Amino acid sequence: MAPNSKKSQKKKNSNNKENKPRMDKSSKKISKPKREEQHDAATAKKKSEALALQLEDEVPDFPRGREVPTKRKDDGDDREVFGYDEFGSDKRKKLNKWNRKKGKNTLRKRDEAADDWGTLFGDTVTGKLPKRVNKITLGNITPGTKLWGAVAEVNEKDLVISLPGGLRGLVHCSDVVDPIFDNEIEVGESFLSSVFSVGQLVSCVVVRLDHDNKDKGSRKIWLSLRLSLLHKNMNLDVVQEGMVLDAYVKSIEDHGYILHFGLPSFTGFLPKNSLTGQGNEVKIGQFIQGLVKSVDNVRKVVYLSSDPDTMSKSVTKDLKGISIDILVPGMMVNARVKSILENGVMLSFLTYFTGTVDLFHLQTSYPTKNWKDLYSESQKVIARILFIDPSSRAVGLTLNPHLVHNKIPPFHVNIGDIYDESKVVRVDRGAGLFLEVPSIPESAPAFVSIVDFDEGEIQKLEKKYKEGNHVRVRIQGLRLLEGLAIGSLKASALEESVFTHSDAMPGMVVKAKIVRVDDDHAIVQIPGGVKALCPLNHMSELDITKPRKKFKVGAELVFRVLGRKKKMVTVTHKKTLVKSKLPIISSFTDATEGLITHGWITKIEAHGCFVRFYNGVQGFAPRSELGLEPGVDPGAVYNVGQVVKCRVISSISALRRINLSFIIKPKRVAEEDKVRLGSLVSGVIDRITTNAVVVYVNASGFSWGTISLEHLADHLGQANLMKSVLKPGYSFDQLLILDIKGSNLILSAKSSLIKSAQQIPSDISQMHLNSVVHGYICNINEAGCFVRFLGSFTGLAPSKKAADDQKTNILEAYQIGQSVRSNVSEINTERGRVTLSLKQTLCSSTDASFLQDYFIMDEKISKLQNMGYGASDLKWDEGFSFGAVAEGKVEDVKDVGIVVSFEKYNDVFGFITTYQLAGTTLAKGSVVKAVVLDVAKTERLVDLTLKPEFVKRSEERSSISHSTKKKRRRESLKDLVLHQTVNAVVEIVKENYLVVSIPENNYIIGYASISDYNTQRFPQKKFLNGQSVVATVMAFPSPETSGRLLLLLNDANETSSSKRAKKRSIYNVGSLVEAEITEIRSLELKVKFGIGLHGRVHISEVHDDVNDLENPFSCYKIGQTVTARIVAKPNEKDSYRKGWELSVKPKIIAGSSDIGENESGNLDFEIGQCVAGYVYKVESEWVWLAISRNVSAQLHVLDSAFEPRELQDFQNRFHVGQLVSGYVVSINLDKKLMRLIQRPLSTLPCRTSDEPQNNVVHAELTMYIHEGDILGGRISKILSGVGGLLVQIGPYIYGKVHFTELTDTWVPDPLSGYHEGQFVKCVVLEVSQTVRGTVHVDLSLCSSRGMLSQDSEDVQSTGHDNGKCVEMIEDIHPDMVVKGYVKNVTPKGCFISLSRKIDAKILLCNLSNEFVKDPEKEFPVGKLVVGRVISVEPLLNRVEVTLRTSSGPRKSNFEILDLSKFQVGDVISGRIKRIEPYGLFITVDDTNMVGLCHISEVSDDTIENIETEYRVGQHVNARVLKVDEVKQRISLGMKNSYMRDEDAHGIPSDQQSDEPLADRMTSMDLMTSSVPGTSDMEILDEIDQLPILPQAEERASIPPLDVSLDDLDKIDINNTNRQSEEHSNDEGTIDEKKKRREKKKAKEEREKQIRAAEERLLEEDVPRTADEFEKLVRSSPNSSFIWIKYMDFVISLADVEKARSIAERALRTINIREEDEKLNIWKAFFNLENKFGNPKEEALMKVFQRALQYNDPKKVYLALLGLYERTEQQNLADELLNKMTKKFKHSCKVWLRRVQSLLKQNQDGVQPVINRALLSLPRRKHIKFISQAAIQEFKIGVPDRGRSLFEGILREYPKRTDLWSVYLDQEIQHKDADVIRALFERAITLSLPPKKMKFLFKKYLDYEKSQGDEERIESVKQKAMEYVENTLA
Repeated sequence: MAPNSKKSQKKKNSNNKENKPRMDKSSKKISKPKREEQHDAATAKKKSEALALQLEDEVPDFPRGREVPTKRKDDGDDREVFGYDEFGSDKRKKLNKWNRKKGKNTLRKRDEAADDWGTLFGDTVTGKLPKRVNKITLGNITPGTKLWGAVAEVNEKDLVISLPGGLRGLVHCSDVVDPIFDNEIEVGESFLSSVFSVGQLVSCVVVRLDHDNKDKGSRKIWLSLRLSLLHKNMNLDVVQEGMVLDAYVKSIEDHGYILHFGLPSFTGFLPKNSLTGQGNEVKIGQFIQGLVKSVDNVRKVVYLSSDPDTMSKSVTKDLKGISIDILVPGMMVNARVKSILENGVMLSFLTYFTGTVDLFHLQTSYPTKNWKDLYSESQKVIARILFIDPSSRAVGLTLNPHLVHNKIPPFHVNIGDIYDESKVVRVDRGAGLFLEVPSIPESAPAFVSIVDFDEGEIQKLEKKYKEGNHVRVRIQGLRLLEGLAIGSLKASALEESVFTHSDAMPGMVVKAKIVRVDDDHAIVQIPGGVKALCPLNHMSELDITKPRKKFKVGAELVFRVLGRKKKMVTVTHKKTLVKSKLPIISSFTDATEGLITHGWITKIEAHGCFVRFYNGVQGFAPRSELGLEPGVDPGAVYNVGQVVKCRVISSISALRRINLSFIIKPKRVAEEDKVRLGSLVSGVIDRITTNAVVVYVNASGFSWGTISLEHLADHLGQANLMKSVLKPGYSFDQLLILDIKGSNLILSAKSSLIKSAQQIPSDISQMHLNSVVHGYICNINEAGCFVRFLGSFTGLAPSKKAADDQKTNILEAYQIGQSVRSNVSEINTERGRVTLSLKQTLCSSTDASFLQDYFIMDEKISKLQNMGYGASDLKWDEGFSFGAVAEGKVEDVKDVGIVVSFEKYNDVFGFITTYQLAGTTLAKGSVVKAVVLDVAKTERLVDLTLKPEFVKRSEERSSISHSTKKKRRRESLKDLVLHQTVNAVVEIVKENYLVVSIPENNYIIGYASISDYNTQRFPQKKFLNGQSVVATVMAFPSPETSGRLLLLLNDANETSSSKRAKKRSIYNVGSLVEAEITEIRSLELKVKFGIGLHGRVHISEVHDDVNDLENPFSCYKIGQTVTARIVAKPNEKDSYRKGWELSVKPKIIAGSSDIGENESGNLDFEIGQCVAGYVYKVESEWVWLAISRNVSAQLHVLDSAFEPRELQDFQNRFHVGQLVSGYVVSINLDKKLMRLIQRPLSTLPCRTSDEPQNNVVHAELTMYIHEGDILGGRISKILSGVGGLLVQIGPYIYGKVHFTELTDTWVPDPLSGYHEGQFVKCVVLEVSQTVRGTVHVDLSLCSSRGMLSQDSEDVQSTGHDNGKCVEMIEDIHPDMVVKGYVKNVTPKGCFISLSRKIDAKILLCNLSNEFVKDPEKEFPVGKLVVGRVISVEPLLNRVEVTLRTSSGPRKSNFEILDLSKFQVGDVISGRIKRIEPYGLFITVDDTNMVGLCHISEVSDDTIENIETEYRVGQHVNARVLKVDEVKQRISLGMKNSYMRDEDAHGIPSDQQSDEPLADRMTSMDLMTSSVPGTSDMEILDEIDQLPILPQAEERASIPPLDVSLDDLDKIDINNTNRQSEEHSNDEGTIDEKKKRREKKKAKEEREKQIRAAEERLLEEDVPRTADEFEKLVRSSPNSSFIWIKYMDFVISLADVEKARSIAERALRTINIREEDEKLNIWKAFFNLENKFGNPKEEALMKVFQRALQYNDPKKVYLALLGLYERTEQQNLADELLNKMTKKFKHSCKVWLRRVQSLLKQNQDGVQPVINRALLSLPRRKHIKFISQAAIQEFKIGVPDRGRSLFEGILREYPKRTDLWSVYLDQEIQHKDADVIRALFERAITLSLPPKKMKFLFKKYLDYEKSQGDEERIESVKQKAMEYVENTLA
């Protein structure tokens, strides 16, 4: 960068003279900058200097482990000439000295070097060529130099770039991108790490250098990556296609990225689809390198692509007018060798430019001394620009193959590695050694500079080291760009332990040299070059203010490594740490319990100290473990930074927690003297702090204890008052130990805890449900109150259990530290949790201890007050006894009462309330005598009374003697007993208690608490003077009660709910009440009765008969009083919304009052019953009715009418309160809900009301939907094609309207006028049920259908007259004119729908009189056509129609012909019509009959080629072999033996045929034809299903692939023709179950018969050729048996590939619904690959993976498992079973196979597998699994284990007779008579129902009969009789 002034320019030039070789005049002229350049340089200089000032403080002290090499002082050094200046070290003086000793003329070399530089830096090469290459060094690098570098480090605020020549530069984060993004990106560590990575190649520009007068070790090169500097002089004219450019991503668009090149003149665009190699995510600001694809000069846009391969091969082309400013580092160029220099090559490129390549950038990684032989002049090479110095016009190039391909050379060495066998490749005199390091996986080049040799070896370098020698070297640096390692041969380097940052291990003691000292830290250098930081607080044990005095630069001191973070090593100089011999803690795992180590304090808190260890590990020492006396501040004893010895108490590495103690040797106390939680101790107050009282305790092993403020008293107010009067020296007689914290005891002075110390639990085992225990609240939050007991044992009282009133705010109702009584409501021992309840109803006090403790504490506080109060008399209270007369003087008269003073006690006052004056008027100063009611000692206040009853009682007491007083007092108390309930009167209301009198006992005075432990902060009940209360006597006057009679208020625990219960307890169900109507609603009368009780009269409880009135409430008015009877009480949970249920029905009013509640809501209704109810809700789909107060009903919209207009107006037809009747269809007992319809049910099924009747959709269908019913419906879906309509006829029921049932007449578009959601009126045509239980309903929208039930004959005739569809095929006859809709079109013709059950076929030739080119276009689906019937085949339900209108209609192939003239054995003559490979088709002379002569019947000899023997039209004779009149077919034979033998018995019949299966099959294929010229397609169309395997064919739900038109009418072309929503019963009846079982059994039997038929036929008639098999699979395409036989046949011919293709065909052909058939093919495929696969395992697994995609995975796994077991591949079977037990862990079958496998292999581990299975399987499968596993044990395992399994399950299910039966069967098979009989004896002693016992006795008897022992048989009978007698008794 140019300077900003001439003065600075001169200074800079002088510096350049010192740093660079001298230049001759010519070179100076050439390199002299122009004025414009000076101006630009000056501007840039200002910016760089400003930036330098800004970044000065942010420069890291040591961004790398080693210092950047500084410039060399000796410019004539040979190392600089060779370009090795960057390898220098701090020992330059020694090297210079060595150079001087050599006595060489270095001055001459400097002159030569200057000449060389001068010739290189010109615009053209003039003068003599240089001898050496130009190099970039720290001495000659200048601002503005463009460099190619590699990212070495990505730091938080900067990048470290590895530059050519081993230099390293810094890029500040502000210089990474140009400021063009308007704060869209924040350049920081996250941005840098996301955009840059180590090893990434970047182009950069030098912006500034640190000045020379700075510390040489910290001199830095500051770089910039800003493209505005890199592309400074570039414009759009220079950019050409094929050029590689760097750019930023400025914005991200939908299809690509907008790019910015740092210049405002043009922009770029990169499509997203062309971006490769840039990572997963592209961010704004990211660097992109792209190849120019095109340039839009108009829009000034450059279009790029980002293909790394293309860019790595893109060479920059010659440009017209190119200058050095356009060149960019990394640019790829074509070059020629211009000359070979001493240490490199000079190249010319781009016509005008020359550059040099040094030895480290040649094409070979290991250039030997003969490297010059590899290059010759004018040799073409490809190079990349390495650096450009615009000021000197020097250009450096690289031929490194990795860099040429735009990749960084790979590195296989690490800094610090030592290699013993490094090979010397080249020795450079005066420079160093070039080595080949034997790294792994491939060797790496390395260079050792002469400064990295020991001093004695420098002079004899060439003599000691020869090429090929091996040396020991240590890697001390890496040059990323060159792929070169920097090594050292110094002995000190080889022996140094810390060579890199990673070598500095925590705890290591090292010697280090001080490099720099600052105010807050020092930088030290460890031998090996690693720098470390010593913070100020670690420079010394004590705090130092002037670190430079203690630490001198250059001094060597001993340090200890504390840790490292990234590349920052931290050390300490604290003597204690450096000299410590204790083990260190450098990780949380090192902290083991009991470990003693050193650490230093980092933070001091009131609750403890934080201690730091090595590597950032931190621990905490609580206050109790600091070894301090109670109350001592930790900050007064310890200092931050102080080194302490500590002991590890506990450590949790996962939580990164370490607990420490400064007490190295804790005190040991004998076991019997140990203080335990819950014990009582005494103590003396030592001092009082803000929140606690510190006491000296008398306890073994402990000296100090702490009482928190809250634990001074049970009463919250007294705790603060107690603390205010306590003084040091006060003695506590009893203190409870709540917890032990180290050497400190946590104590409590609460009386409630002290009294119940033995009952307070310390762990969960001491808790008992429903017990009430004392504790205190330790925490409160929204979740609830946490109640602490002893130690840390805590229970939770959730918010809902914290108070009786759920609205109570517990944060205000309770206080931390408050004493509470808690009820244990739940104990969870597994989780160690206890749930408590603080509700007063459960935890109220049972005695007066709360009030008693209050008075005792009040007395203690009073005494403490008097000790320092200076009172006149400490025993003043003795002068005021309760009930005695006190004399005083009126001191003051107030509105609320009178203040009295006492002459004897100046500081004691009395008070008489207005209520206690009893109307007496006193003047101020007058003398008064009053009776003492109460004495408040702490307040020094006496409450007095002048009420006559108290005064009179006091006078009576004073008039008698002292002995008589005692007797009188005893008499007044004699009538009272403990726990007696008394009526009292409130005299005085104090803050915490009441003063009451008991009139019944001579007005004796008592005291009762207003609150309790749990309710101290609750709002208290308000009491009034004179109010009567009920209380219980709890304690008589005594010293313990302070002379008071203590009472407990009875209504203190009375809740609002109990009060409400009292009010309603007088009313019961059945009670007659007088109720007043308060409100009249649509469905109920609101009434009130009694005292504040409310209820209702439901609309169904007004009249006996619901059908009486439309509006039952019409005769009632608000305010009217009615007589009603209570029929139901309110539910406690629902009382706020339900209330009392009353009835005014006349029958109920007149009946007995003993009416039971009908809350269960038994539904006494039957299906089909007519019921009525009142509408209470109307929805869009439902009307809800109230049948009674407990029973509701719902009526669906489609069940309310059948006229569309009424259905449309559904919501308007019903209103709330309307009376609606209907018929019960279903009943839901759980919801007390019925479903109604408004039409009567035709028939009623035999069902009881106890049956489950919810969701019985199919049952409803058969119940109320019948053929001929007229229903209302709603179109749900319009099906495609001729599918018709799907109509909803109920809430869950759908029916289908066929396309022909949409209108009464044939119309072209019957669907017009219908839309989804439209209401329609429909007629039920048919209700059918499929095998699967699905119900189908066929409907019709024809209006004529509605009259079918009245006069079916008329309607039917009318339909025929109108040409409407016919229902039965018997009504169709040939030549009949019919209409229909096109249903399906194929290339062979089409099908039309004549009606919903009859379809007709129209062949292509019958579609029209003209040729039909495109049937699908001319006959679209749904088109109405009119045709004439050609033929009818009723048995096969086939109809053929023609649309031809010619007079001579073509006869149908199905025309019924007279075959009676043909007899078996007749000889006929005819002509061959057609020749097929399987036989001849022969037309019989003089008839239209065509017969088939199968190839096996053509000749007695074998015919190889039938086509060569016969020709079409040939006349032949044949004999009739078979006549099939049903199918109108004849079979012919042409064998000579038939012709010779005239006897009929010689002709083989169908029953006696021994011909093969395929022969018989094809011999019977004979067709009839009405025209002799029947086409081939027609013949194929007429081939019907063969007679063989008729049942097997039925299994195919679709025909073969090459399906004929004959078979298309058997399937539904549109899958939507049978759509309906299926709803089945959750639980069917016994009959239905029986039917299903019978159907299932019949289906299984049918399958067996079919399979047997297949096997039998194939055994009898095995096909012999592939053609025969092809015929067979076409006839039965869904038979896996035939396909597998076909595969087996092909394998027998050694054609494995064809067998595979057959398997693939079978999988494609077999219907997708035939899952089992397909699975059989897959199994065969498995066997095929298992036997012939190559490799077997791989081929088998491929098929297996495919099978998993198309079948039930479990079945496929089981199939493969069976294969492995059959082929004895046990290892594979075990491996597969392990997978299956994980994949199908809920499958009982899989686990049983696992058990079976273990048992068969006699392996152990059966029981663990069973245990695993029971954990995985659902509980419902446990019985099945255990019983089956036990059976396996009996059969192939150990019977004892089987018995154990049976015994275990029978213990859980002892009444399962099926388990007993299986168990007995297994024992019977085991044949151990004693065991069997013992088991039977156990079984017959069970308590089971008689039916089950009969089964067991019968089984026992059968067993004994099989044994033949008559005596035992009689014994069993006798036992059976005894059981019967006992049962009857």
